[in-house]
Formats: sequence, C-alpha cells, structure tokens
Amino acid sequence: MSVLPYEKSTAPQTEENMMKLVIIAVILLLSVSGVSAACGRAEYLIGQDCCPMCGPGYYVRKHCTDFTSTTCVPCPSSSYTDEPNGLVLCRSCTVCESSKGLRVKRACSSTSNTLCDPLEGHYCTDPIKDGCRGAVEHTTCSPGQYIKQPGTSSSDSVCSDCVGDSYSDGSFTSCRPHTQCELLGLDVIRYGSASYDTDCAERKNTVAIVGSVVAVIVLICGVLVGLFISHVWKNKTNKPTTQRGADASYLLTTLPHLPTAETWSNQSGLFKSHCL
Repeated sequence: MSVLPYEKSTAPQTEENMMKLVIIAVILLLSVSGVSAACGRAEYLIGQDCCPMCGPGYYVRKHCTDFTSTTCVPCPSSSYTDEPNGLVLCRSCTVCESSKGLRVKRACSSTSNTLCDPLEGHYCTDPIKDGCRGAVEHTTCSPGQYIKQPGTSSSDSVCSDCVGDSYSDGSFTSCRPHTQCELLGLDVIRYGSASYDTDCAERKNTVAIVGSVVAVIVLICGVLVGLFISHVWKNKTNKPTTQRGADASYLLTTLPHLPTAETWSNQSGLFKSHCL
C-alpha cells in the first residue's frame, strides 16, 4: 500500500513509545526487587533504608540511621505485638464485652492478644481462630417444651413440644408423665397440661365432715341457750322484793275477776228455779 505524500506514518513512533514504557517498567521492577532483596527477613523498609525489626512485645521508638540501630521499647499496658515488627505503635488489646456475650478466655499480654469465649448460657456467632468476637444467649424453651438438645459454646439449644399425658416447665431435658392421682388413692385437684403436672390431695371423708359440722352447730346453739338462761336468771335474782311484790299485784290485776259469794248465791238461785 502506497503512502500519499501528505500522509505521515505513525507506526515507528508507536513502537518507540512502547519500547520506552517497557524499559521504564523493567527499571522500576529491578529497583524495587533490588531494595527488597537488600532487606533481610528480620528487617523492615523505612524510606530507602532497611532497619532491624523489634521483637514481639516491643515497638519502634526510633528508626535506625547510618550510625545507630532501631530503638525498641516495650509495649505499654493493654497493648501488644505478637511478631517481629517495624510498628511505631503496639496493637490495642481486645476487650471481651459482656454486652456482646463474651468473657475472657486468655488475658492479653505484651506478646499476645486477648482471647474471648462465650459467657455461660451463650453460644458464639462470630468465631475466630481460638476465640470468639460475638455471642448470644441460648434459646430458652417455653413451658410445654423440653430441651431436646442442650446448647453449647458453639451451638444454640433445640426445643421440642411435649405430647400426650406429659408435661415440662421448659427446663426439663425430657417430658415427664402426669401424676396418676387415682393410683395413689388421692383426689384430683387440677388436671395436668403440657406445661404443668396434675395436682393431687388426700381424699375427703364426707361423713366425718358432716358430723363435725353438726357437732359445731349443736355446740354453738347450746352455748347461746346457756347464755340466754343465765341472762334471764341473773335479771330475776337481781330484782328487789318490793319490785317482785309489785309484779305479783300487777299479775293479779290482769287476771280475770273471780266470782264473789253474792254472785255464787244469785247464780245458785237461778239454777234452782230453772231446774225445779
């Protein structure tokens, strides 16, 4: 294909630019690999220099220079480093918060972080290596259910319903049969359900109860009668003689008048006249 006089080919320039980019990339890779290769496994890169790392439990207070080595100091309380490092600050220790359902499994030290475990009655929902970052409380079974599978530190509890003549208050690991009051010679006060047992009581003696009630009534009546008689007798004996005489006169005046001798004579004459 012929190139017109007024057209300018760009192919040589493109190839030249590509070569420049490749050369620059190679130079950069070589420079980086050269520096990295210069730092040993126990060194860290700071600027263009390789400084010795601080050991576990320490951090860098001052980087090395051409004349001095790295200055390392121990981690302060509640912080740690668990490997050789070039850190200028130690890592903060994890806090096992009870609000997250956690407790301390292993306390923090200058060379290791805190490890947390679920609280009693909780299970881990955010596990990490050798520990846990979050936990929730085990499911509580309701009355009428039993604990089919108890909860662990890594799994929740499993509940199941009671069936038939059995019950559970929610804390049993199996449903229990209802008490048979009749077999025990007892009366049923309340029949059981899936959440509670049957309530029994001693059988009542009806004859004894009726007899007791009658005896109490008779006793009360006797006491009342005795009190009444005592009250009347007391009032009678306490009255003066004049009062008793007055009462007798009053009784005589209220009685019907007896016939006199004259009345009897008149009545006798009348009787004779009629009879004769």
